[in-house]
Amino acid sequence: MIKKVAGGYRVLSEDGKKNLGAPYKTKKEAEKRLRQVEFFKHRKS
Repeated sequence: MIKKVAGGYRVLSEDGKKNLGAPYKTKKEAEKRLRQVEFFKHRKS
């Protein structure tokens, strides 16, 4: 989940409790980080 905060955008877990990325200046950067998180979450060993 991407949430707008004072410093830009923040990537949070689905329940909003874990911060998965520091504040990003643009929404595009936050979306890129969210794609990275989803990739590793669903990756098979």
